[in-house]
Amino acid sequence: MERPSAILVVLSPEGPVPADPRSPFLRADDLGVLRGDGVFERFSVLSGQPRHLEEHLVRMARSAEMVSLELPPASEWRAAVRAGSAAWAGPEEWEMRLVCTRGPEEGGFPTAYALGQELPPAVLRQRRDGVSVVTVERGLPSGMAAQAPWLLLGAKTLSYAFNLAAKRWAESQGADDAVFVGSDRKIWEAETSAVVAAFGRRLVSPAPSVGILDSISVARLFGAAGAAGWEVERADLTLDDLFAADGLWLSSSLRFARVHTLDGKALLPAPAHGQLAALAATC
Repeated sequence: MERPSAILVVLSPEGPVPADPRSPFLRADDLGVLRGDGVFERFSVLSGQPRHLEEHLVRMARSAEMVSLELPPASEWRAAVRAGSAAWAGPEEWEMRLVCTRGPEEGGFPTAYALGQELPPAVLRQRRDGVSVVTVERGLPSGMAAQAPWLLLGAKTLSYAFNLAAKRWAESQGADDAVFVGSDRKIWEAETSAVVAAFGRRLVSPAPSVGILDSISVARLFGAAGAAGWEVERADLTLDDLFAADGLWLSSSLRFARVHTLDGKALLPAPAHGQLAALAATC
């Protein structure tokens, strides 16, 4: 029997309901479709175990609060994840998205579901071979999250048109990813990943206060690296810092990828890549 490449579990008042991921599901007037009005989380599942589920549920609740969206209780999301994991018959490692939109335009209950899929081939390739990135202007100075909360900086929303436009532009330049740079020349994040740089035995990643998502993968990596004797810090980085680093990575819940090319310039090999990749895979 051919293994399924996707599973869908819909959250309902009766509990999690498995559904066919290839059948029509969303209403045409769902605000998640019409306006990108909703929040989501994305993480990997390995051998039936979702990685860092509780941290993702906390961050999803934080994003929902920022957009004034009432989520189903965490217990219902946990039940949906369990149901999806039990139904999965694909590869040992796969990805799951938890999605909640504001629902139909006319009002009513939010649309909430868990979607499981095979890991994209690009993710597996980039874990193995690394990535090339280009820097792109964010158009905002750092630290705007507190001054302008309506910008939703640091929220993980469905409004990803800006991020995907940056990725398409990067790909048109022959790169894999784009890294955003603020108007004050501070490094922010990549379009779906956090930035991590090594300077000797010191690891640095921009702080969420810059105006970026609070990275679960970076928090986990820094905890493991700190225990292994690394100095870790959430601090400002500039483009000059990235070029001077002893290693540069993009970190997310699905991949820890070494940056081998930055703005068209090949970077030197990162001596610590093996150790850090191993920590990222197990922490």
